[in-house]
Amino acid sequence: MQQAVDSINLALPTKEMPMSWQDEIEEIRRREELAKKMGGEERIQRQHDNGRLTVRERIEALVDPGSFHEIGALAGRATYDAQSELEDFIPSNFVLGTADVDGRRIVIGGDDFTVRGGAADAKIGDKSGYGEKYALEMRLPLIRLVDGSGGGGSVKTLEMVGHSYVPALHGFETTMKLMGVVPVICACMGSVAGLGAVRVTISHFSLMIKGTSQLFVAGPPVVERGFGKPVGKNELGGSQIHAHGSGAVDNEVESEQEAFKTIKQFLSYLPQNVWHAPPRTNCTDPVDRREESLLTVIPRDRRQMY
Repeated sequence: MQQAVDSINLALPTKEMPMSWQDEIEEIRRREELAKKMGGEERIQRQHDNGRLTVRERIEALVDPGSFHEIGALAGRATYDAQSELEDFIPSNFVLGTADVDGRRIVIGGDDFTVRGGAADAKIGDKSGYGEKYALEMRLPLIRLVDGSGGGGSVKTLEMVGHSYVPALHGFETTMKLMGVVPVICACMGSVAGLGAVRVTISHFSLMIKGTSQLFVAGPPVVERGFGKPVGKNELGGSQIHAHGSGAVDNEVESEQEAFKTIKQFLSYLPQNVWHAPPRTNCTDPVDRREESLLTVIPRDRRQMY
């Protein structure tokens, strides 16, 4: 009996042992607040001066109020002082989480242009890839807000791993699987090149913002070097090129707010995944109504246009 009592006493908090994990929880909250500062006030202001929202503002504008639950907020690069205390924290340039859109649970992720221009090779632990895996496993629609370069063939990638991950593209097998399971919607929110451009096009619905979005395999400097003459971003890959010409994207909108509205509208047409049937609504059209115009709309003369 005494042995059992001693065991219980050993498990009880002492003066040296804190009563709770409150200090650790507060440290996590502090780091989460640091992550919300993104690339810093100057870069956020630059984003606003260009008439663009930050990735966190975009997510909040698109999803139902208070529904966003972030995943991987603490992924980033930390700096510590001589006493191993956190001095600074630069978050990953990809914000990921789950949220509700018109009451429906979805996965949403977006590039943070304020951190290294949203470049893919600056992401920590492939957060965007994790978001795709999560959407696939949980059978949730995926919304991507793409606003960065690919990074697959960049000098930074070569410095880090000694080679480029093109053309292997590890992780794109999940990207393709998603297309057969859940709705995938992509919005091109800025100048997007390389693998970012690929992700925009691998979707069921994609859109660009007039005057703000550009989409290309390689940007103007690369094209100028190859062809010997300068070319502008909009001339090379603006929304008028892809929404009205190449067909690489499905729709063109006038503003970010219109983009969010259009995304919601498109999502409302689709089920949650391939295992869910679309919702049924009450029909106000009489079931016995006949469309009499069908008798005359097609001319009997095959040479006559209609």
